[in-house]
Amino acid sequence: MKILKLLLSIYIVFNSNFSFTQNSPAPIKLVQFVLSPNHSDWNYNLKEEALVKITVLKYGVPIPNTEITYELGNDQMTPDKSGTLTLKSGIGEINIGTLKQPGFRQLKVKTTIDGHTYKNQIKIGFSPFNIKPTVEIPKDFDTFWQQAIESNKSIPSQPVITYKPEYSTPTVDVYLVRLQNYKKGKFIFGYLSKPKDHKKHPVLFHPPGAGVKKIHPVTAFANQGFISFTTEIHGINPELTMKDYKNISNAIGDYWSINLDDKDQYYYKSVYLGCLRAIDFLTSLPEFDGKNVVVTGGSQGGALSIVTAALDKRVTAVSAFYPALCDNSGYVNHRAGGWPHMFSSKYQFATPEKLNTMQYYDVVNFAKRIHIPGFYSTGYNDNTCAPTSVLSAFNSINAKKEIVITPISGHWRFSETNEKSIKWLKQTCAID
Repeated sequence: MKILKLLLSIYIVFNSNFSFTQNSPAPIKLVQFVLSPNHSDWNYNLKEEALVKITVLKYGVPIPNTEITYELGNDQMTPDKSGTLTLKSGIGEINIGTLKQPGFRQLKVKTTIDGHTYKNQIKIGFSPFNIKPTVEIPKDFDTFWQQAIESNKSIPSQPVITYKPEYSTPTVDVYLVRLQNYKKGKFIFGYLSKPKDHKKHPVLFHPPGAGVKKIHPVTAFANQGFISFTTEIHGINPELTMKDYKNISNAIGDYWSINLDDKDQYYYKSVYLGCLRAIDFLTSLPEFDGKNVVVTGGSQGGALSIVTAALDKRVTAVSAFYPALCDNSGYVNHRAGGWPHMFSSKYQFATPEKLNTMQYYDVVNFAKRIHIPGFYSTGYNDNTCAPTSVLSAFNSINAKKEIVITPISGHWRFSETNEKSIKWLKQTCAID
């Protein structure tokens, strides 16, 4: 009997493991919501009501008599209306209202079928290219940053460059780089990728997205003709283990809140200055073509791209995707602010001191100082970097600019948008 039980347990374990290993994650949901506004670009005029068609599909076919719950409200705000709706043919429609001021309305829908819950959302723009920022700009904004930049110049960068054959390819050499920044003994790290042809090339700075996490070498830009530098911002060697990174991340916590009540000691001060240090390094390389300096990144990296382009006159072009840290004071003005939503009700951080500090670091105030060509992109369904905040920054730019909006996108982008960005950067730098 014991042997029979043992064989049975082995059989169960083997088959459960076999089933797991043979099951690839499904690329789509079994049940899908399709939300379709009656304007194909998802944009409406002020006071114009928006209608959203709702379809619930299983195997691509509408499910009859589906009951859904829904919530309506302004972008990232508390819903102002909720309810239930039965889709008799699996298809229905909701009027999500309108706005009297430029912004976004958000519809969230949910249904439960066979014990599984399915959700979706859609955000509709009302005169989105007329959205104005709420953040004010301090009178000494330019003086503050000029003094910070001059002070940082007294700290030698002392670059340490280490060739990394394990990351290099037949066409690209990769190096681990350490640069001193902000204070003696404080560093930033990054991976430098250079084409192996020994020719002159444009340089490209690639700042990171948010978080305390390992960065990895990026050779794709070098394969397109750029000398690229992908960095981290926390002074952590990317060759540490994942366990080390997890421990450090837990110790640092919400780094964006560190010293938020002191503009001179705020965490992002060294980060912004570190971006300029990266440009110092790139433009010092003998393979630099001497004229083309571009920056590109997404989310926090998009924010840092705009900041770098505003502060460093050597930068000649910027490409930023759904930038973070835009119009952070939106929440105290009853509308969405940018990541990390520091002044939302979640954190209760909206003290006068913290609001004042953030004026010196808000991406909107840097966007107003951009005078070079720019490529930008965002999606309306982004809840991390809300479109209200992103367009507050984009609308503040008074330079040659273009934007690719894929409204269905959340906090991600399509490969087609990446391709457009690279093509734009190459054309801007006259790379064949």
